[in-house]
Amino acid sequence: MLTFGITIVRHGETEWNKKGLLQGQAMNSSLSDIGMQQAEAAGKYLRDVKFTNVFVSDMARARQTCEAIVKHNSSCSGLEIVTDPSLKERCFGSAEGGLVVDMKNMAAAAGQSWLDFTPPGGETIEQMKTRVETFLGHLFQRMVADHCRPGQKVTKMPETEGALAGKPDDGTRDIPAHALVVSHGALIRVAMRYFVDELKCPLPQGLDMSHVIALCPNTGICRFIMSVEEVDASVTLSAIRCVFINRCEHI
Repeated sequence: MLTFGITIVRHGETEWNKKGLLQGQAMNSSLSDIGMQQAEAAGKYLRDVKFTNVFVSDMARARQTCEAIVKHNSSCSGLEIVTDPSLKERCFGSAEGGLVVDMKNMAAAAGQSWLDFTPPGGETIEQMKTRVETFLGHLFQRMVADHCRPGQKVTKMPETEGALAGKPDDGTRDIPAHALVVSHGALIRVAMRYFVDELKCPLPQGLDMSHVIALCPNTGICRFIMSVEEVDASVTLSAIRCVFINRCEHI
C-alpha cells in the first residue's frame, strides 16, 4: 500500500478569461500579466511544500503555471514534469472562442446549468469523467513505480484528519509522496465531483457540495490524500480523503 498527497492547481488567468471568452481546447492561449502574477503567487505559497512528482496538462496556460510553481519550489529541482493530455481543458465544441455568456444562454434555453451543459460537438460530462479515470490510472501507476520498494515501510491513510493549520502543507506533513497536478477549471470541477460522487470521498467539516460544484478560481488549489494498493499488477484506490477544495489565500 502507498499513501500519497495530490495537490491540484488551476492555471492562472489568460486574456481570454479576462475578456469572458470560452477557451476550451482550440484556444491554446497563454497567461495574461495578471495570470503570471497569480502563478508566481501560487509558486511562492507552495514553495516549502515537498513534492515528489509533477503532472501537467499539455496546454500552454497550464504549462506556464506549472513552470512558475516548480521554479519557486526547492523540492522540484530535477523532477521530471510529466505532460498528460488527459488533464487538458474540456472541449466546448461550437461554443469555443465565443463569449461565456452565450454558452450560459444556450444552457438556460436547454434548462441546464451552463457548467454541465454540452454545446454541439463538445465533450460530455461522462467523457470528462473518463479522462479523469484515465489520468488517475496514470497517476497511480507512476506513484507506485516511483515510491514502492520491496521491504519498504507501509504508510497508511491517517485515521483522523484533525484541524487544519491553514498552512500550505496542510495534510501532507507525514506523507512520504506528493504529486503536484496543474490543470483547468472544467476538468478540475469534474474531478472534484468524481472524487466525491464516484469514489465516495468524505468532505472535511465546513465543506459541502457547494464547494465541490463551484468553478475553481484561477490558481485555486485543491488537495486530497489517497491510498492505493497493487494487486496482480493492477493498482487500485483503497482510500481517499479531502483536505481542502479551491483554496486561494495566495491571491
